Amino acid sequence: MLIRDATALDAAAIAAIYNPYILDSTISFEEEAVTADDMATRMAAVQEDGLPWLVLEREGAVAGYAYATKWRVRHAYRFSVETTVYLAPAHAGRGGGSALYTALLERLRAAGCHLAIGGIAQPNAASVALHERMGYRKVAHFGEVGFKFGRWIDVGYWERRLDD
Repeated sequence: MLIRDATALDAAAIAAIYNPYILDSTISFEEEAVTADDMATRMAAVQEDGLPWLVLEREGAVAGYAYATKWRVRHAYRFSVETTVYLAPAHAGRGGGSALYTALLERLRAAGCHLAIGGIAQPNAASVALHERMGYRKVAHFGEVGFKFGRWIDVGYWERRLDD
């Protein structure tokens, strides 16, 4: 297992991991598949903001990824970020999510970030378990905030202070 910074060359593999979550689940609120170019643009924007976008490699192939984005645009929010992690289904349950989040949180802490926030569409027991295993605690629950596949979806928010 290798965790490294993502590059534009990883965009197609990252899009391939993400698209099933868009098309087949309510885990992502996006509704249309993304292209490798879309993903490369998103990755570049995150990295230009000075935030990490990491990939997990297993046997030379991208098996998952994690990144952070600014929580809000107002300057007072500058020490808070939203964190995201996705794994290819074949690699779920093998410690990759924890490894990615450990590396991501270390990078965020080193960059001076204070608070990491994870938004999780409900229900998603696996993501809740991962976040809580990583030290996040639930702080909010919004009912019926999203609408996808003909039904309303709740979203919970978990936070983790990075200087604890």
